[in-house]
Amino acid sequence: MGRQRAHELQLSEDELIVAKSELDTLHDELYVLACAVNDAERDLKAAGTKATPRELREIVEWLLEAATPLRDRELRP
Repeated sequence: MGRQRAHELQLSEDELIVAKSELDTLHDELYVLACAVNDAERDLKAAGTKATPRELREIVEWLLEAATPLRDRELRP
């Protein structure tokens, strides 16, 4: 059915249609991850070589929390 619909819409193999809501959610999750990376870079720079294991763990946990939705994401047709 997907191929037939793609043919009807004259889409090439390299094109696809994604619901705006799916794309918006993906964009939001990428934004959260980008912010987490920026926060981690800032925190590591501020701590320098004196970062405690607890601080490092908090940084990693924040990065994992931000990255997990993207790891688990499946785009729906």
